[in-house]
Amino acid sequence: MQSQRKAGVILSYLSQGINILSGLLYTPVMLRLLGQSEYGVYQLVYSVISYLSLLSLGFNASYMRFYSRNKANNDEEGIAELNGMFMLIFGFMSFICIICGGALLHNIESIFGKGLTDSEYILAQRLMIFMIINLALTFPNSVFTCIITAHEEFVFQKLIILLQGLLHPFLTLPLLLLGYGSIGMVSITTLLTVGVLASNLIFCFRKLGVKFCFKHLKFSLLKEMWKFTFFIFLNEIINQINWNVDKFLLGRIMGTASVAIYGIGGQINTLYMNFSTSVSNVFAPKVNQIVAESDDNSELSKIFSVVGRIQFIILTLILSGFIFLGQTFIRFWAGPEYSDSYYVSLLLIVPATIPFIQNLGIEIQRAKNKHKTRSIVYFLIAIGNVFLSIPLIRLWGSIGAAAGTAIALIIGNCIFMNWYYAARIGLEIGLFWKEIASCLPGLVLPICAGVLNVKFFAYNSVVELLVGILVYTVIYCVSMYLLGMNKYEKIIIKELLIKLFKRAAR
Repeated sequence: MQSQRKAGVILSYLSQGINILSGLLYTPVMLRLLGQSEYGVYQLVYSVISYLSLLSLGFNASYMRFYSRNKANNDEEGIAELNGMFMLIFGFMSFICIICGGALLHNIESIFGKGLTDSEYILAQRLMIFMIINLALTFPNSVFTCIITAHEEFVFQKLIILLQGLLHPFLTLPLLLLGYGSIGMVSITTLLTVGVLASNLIFCFRKLGVKFCFKHLKFSLLKEMWKFTFFIFLNEIINQINWNVDKFLLGRIMGTASVAIYGIGGQINTLYMNFSTSVSNVFAPKVNQIVAESDDNSELSKIFSVVGRIQFIILTLILSGFIFLGQTFIRFWAGPEYSDSYYVSLLLIVPATIPFIQNLGIEIQRAKNKHKTRSIVYFLIAIGNVFLSIPLIRLWGSIGAAAGTAIALIIGNCIFMNWYYAARIGLEIGLFWKEIASCLPGLVLPICAGVLNVKFFAYNSVVELLVGILVYTVIYCVSMYLLGMNKYEKIIIKELLIKLFKRAAR
């Protein structure tokens, strides 16, 4: 399992690297072929349909807890019954998703108000149909994804994600060039969702020998699961409010152009967030195993700090580089009309960095069944975010929307959660920040280089910008290796480089 975890982390970052590379090449073409208006409609419809994902009610996040409990007791029959119950639940959710999606489609003009033109409404209806079908397919697929994660088959899981990331731009771009626009984009997304579902299903039955039992379903277990998942469901509502309500409000108040500008900033934030979860997701089964067997807070704190340091080292490379080079990057990548997306991105990713390096703590809370208070506090803050964002949007448009979310992140994710981890979860939060602080010397040289770069260099072409990014990355990596990493992290880097050199020599 240790090799699966290491391979899973490597494949996760390889997948993220491919997503970034494809985004660098594909997104500018997509934006110019669609135009700001159509891209804004696409983002606006997506922000509304994404709320239907709440129909999962948080049950997907609870699978690991109940699987780990049955696995610890060697209860294979209990695991089969758990699988059967989850498949029935998510199959029903898929059906409800289609019904609710039809209701949204019927009331689309009431939802978007006067923010869209007549042609934009027609496009929004067509996009909504495809997105509803795609989302309905993800519900049964999430059952197989949970099962594969529980079995710690990270290589297969991450390879599927990697292939999906590779295929999407290659299949979508021809349709965009042929003039199919955003309809072509969502049709390819749906096709790939079908492919992933089929692959996961075959792997679970043929490789893992997974069994589903639909008899003797324990409704008492369903009640226990709901008590556990309700606050996870509440947390998913919070995420939807924080990451998607801004686009909805912008669409109603300011129009599709502001949604498009915010959408680019949100896309950068999503990539940034995915980098953080690439490591923590791999350690989720281990966390649940520790809690189920010993609930050793000392061991959990150690893992929390180790994963946090790795995430910090990776995320601060992206964050610091974007601070110094991001404005130029967006000008070349998305176009000068998206210049405000730089400030939207910064307002989202800077305060999100602390919760992103601590996101393994979410798995620890769930494993301990102590996620209720966090969800309630976050929900109240998210509601405050909505009321705060409305006047800020009227003042500063897309930047104001991001500012409201930033304030919510600072209060809830940065201040409250660090107190909660120490006072209620039992994690050694002082140790965590001591470990993070030991990385800071590695940031001194890159920051100095970044300041000099902003002051003395002007980039007039994409090639010059790529050279600047490469130089900054090299400076950061060397500085962090020499001044920021500990012995354990240096060993990991050395082992990885040795393996790469050996493979290259073959």
